[in-house]
Amino acid sequence: MSTDPDTILLEAEEQMDKAVKYLEHEFKGLRTGRASTALVDSLKADYYGSPTELKAIAAISVPEPSQLLIKPFDAGALSAIKHAIEASGLGLNPISEGKQLRVNIPALSAERRTQLIARAKKIAEEQKIAIRNTRRDANKHADALSKASTTHYAEDDIKQLKDEIQDLTKKHEDLVDKKTDDKIKEIQTV
Repeated sequence: MSTDPDTILLEAEEQMDKAVKYLEHEFKGLRTGRASTALVDSLKADYYGSPTELKAIAAISVPEPSQLLIKPFDAGALSAIKHAIEASGLGLNPISEGKQLRVNIPALSAERRTQLIARAKKIAEEQKIAIRNTRRDANKHADALSKASTTHYAEDDIKQLKDEIQDLTKKHEDLVDKKTDDKIKEIQTV
């Protein structure tokens, strides 16, 4: 358990930063009609019995704005990579070309855009919940500080700590909202 206000605040901020970073990572994988290596690089393929990210077993490039080119480092991994992309639920259809795969990124339908926007909002809400859970835990630690007999923090110090925790929460929730709005605009306009 945290022993002083600065540590409580620091740990809370680290956890909230992780939630925002996770959101950014998940948003990179949301397809917007524009080719990006982030769409597939963290997909896992069954590589000799072990789930391995595509970026670890293949070179992924963007030869055209609506196309990905995937060149496995080991030709034996080609079918596993193709299967991983088909099973990903991204709606992508990889085409084998000898020792490489070409993936055309189709334009988004209005229905697919709506689904992607709903997914983006769901991811954002999950991260806001994680941020609020961090706030709850940090407030519990602050309350424990005020009750601990070994520490002598004034009520005002605890109140100030809780205010700072709330400010951190607001800042991170606003960041999630902004990143979500940006992603929704990207989905709607591409």
